[in-house]
Amino acid sequence: MNGTEPVLKFEHVDAYYGSMQVLYDINIEVYQKELVCLLGGNASGKSTTLKTILGVCKIKKGAIWLKGKRIDGKPTKYIVSNGVAIVPENRRIFPRLTVLENLELGAYLRNDPENVRKDMERIFQLFPILKQRAEQQGMTLSGGEQQMLAMGRALISNPEILLMDEPSMGLSPLLVDQQFKLIQEVNQHGTTIFMVEQNANMALSIADRGYVLQTGAIVLADTAQALLNNRMMQEAYLGGQEDL
Repeated sequence: MNGTEPVLKFEHVDAYYGSMQVLYDINIEVYQKELVCLLGGNASGKSTTLKTILGVCKIKKGAIWLKGKRIDGKPTKYIVSNGVAIVPENRRIFPRLTVLENLELGAYLRNDPENVRKDMERIFQLFPILKQRAEQQGMTLSGGEQQMLAMGRALISNPEILLMDEPSMGLSPLLVDQQFKLIQEVNQHGTTIFMVEQNANMALSIADRGYVLQTGAIVLADTAQALLNNRMMQEAYLGGQEDL
């Protein structure tokens, strides 16, 4: 772990959709430059955890901290403007806008145009295909290229932490492998990443640490290697099941 204060911290969080409780006593810490994954099956509460960070899902107990600043109860715009960016499930790029326009939208809260220009060049160095496709509409890109665009759009906001929601969803096995190599590269360039993912094997192969959710509660938390070696993980999540 890098640094003494987590970039992101959940402290005994209970979260609700209306009157229905969906997260139970969640404790998570993500430190600077770490890649931490949140694993679990469908309806385990993984995407809900991200929605809770962004203020979409409300908490009734506990607290969420971003670099020592409490963010639960704040509006989504406040949370994003303080350094949280997300690569959403199924990418959700703007299909009729060009690649460049999509990227520019990622920087809409920034007021430092010269640094934005430098960061745009870094995005193009990281994802050269986006520079080649800069004037094409987003909908003309392949699934893998759209995922790169979604990552680039999030990164250009210069986030303290990058949230990723099911980055392997909808991609072929070959593209999944390429995608996780890109995620690892982004992390190695210094971006802190908190990733929700069903593909436990792939996620743990690049992560520093992991948490496992079942029906809204964390049942395992350890280093990635320890989770890969954990008998419960091997039986429940790493046995070649298609959805995990």
